[in-house]
Amino acid sequence: MLLAVDAGNTNTVFAVFEGGGDGDEAPLGQWRAMTDARRTSDEYAVWLGQLLAQAGLGLADIEDAIVSSVVPQGIGALRSLCIDHCGCEARVVGEPGVDLGIVINVPNPNEVGADRLVNAVGAHIRHPGALIVLDFGTATTFDSVSAEGAYEGGIISPGIALSLEALHQAAAQLPRIAVKRPESVIGRATVPAMQSGIYWGYVGLIEGIVARMKAEIAEPVTTVATGGLSGLFGNATAAIDAVDPDLTIRGLREVHRRNRRAG
Repeated sequence: MLLAVDAGNTNTVFAVFEGGGDGDEAPLGQWRAMTDARRTSDEYAVWLGQLLAQAGLGLADIEDAIVSSVVPQGIGALRSLCIDHCGCEARVVGEPGVDLGIVINVPNPNEVGADRLVNAVGAHIRHPGALIVLDFGTATTFDSVSAEGAYEGGIISPGIALSLEALHQAAAQLPRIAVKRPESVIGRATVPAMQSGIYWGYVGLIEGIVARMKAEIAEPVTTVATGGLSGLFGNATAAIDAVDPDLTIRGLREVHRRNRRAG
């Protein structure tokens, strides 16, 4: 069984795949935890072990692991989880010896977040042609992937949750709100007005950036949305062609497959 871990700035996703993850089946199980670099491998083991047990599985069933993280301080605990509790050595994206199998066409490839590169891998194997990968995470990112699967660069903008928190912190009378699609564009109270500004403001951001990227790419492009809020925005605009919420995890599985075969 393969354990794939995607550690983002806000949440960490754990998924397990049958066997070595060589098929295209959905994960046997997938769980999300708040990212905390102070968490120990033992704490991860207790939490993940309980969730695996609910699915009729256990830590001892894990034979391989692959980790993608944008939080360097937390990699040690995840690596120890795999060694001490699963009995396997984790491959870590971005470390020597882990080949993504794609060309990275930017001056400093090491500056590109591991999650964005894994998204490029996952998007290319699941969606044909040139792509824009839109990821709703702590930051909202737009990445260009060529029809051949090369990473061509992208755009980083503030994430929705960050924007909401900044609005609340900077304006004393504005409350914290949940992200939702408002019933009308024009809000008739404070909360609906804030929801409309965030929701339709981000729709405008998506449409504007995607249009400008398409003009530069100058060939037919498919825009694929992923991340926790991708479903909420997927039907809001024609700028998004497909929603693929498991793109990063499936990209990790593919990276593991390529490295295992190469090894």
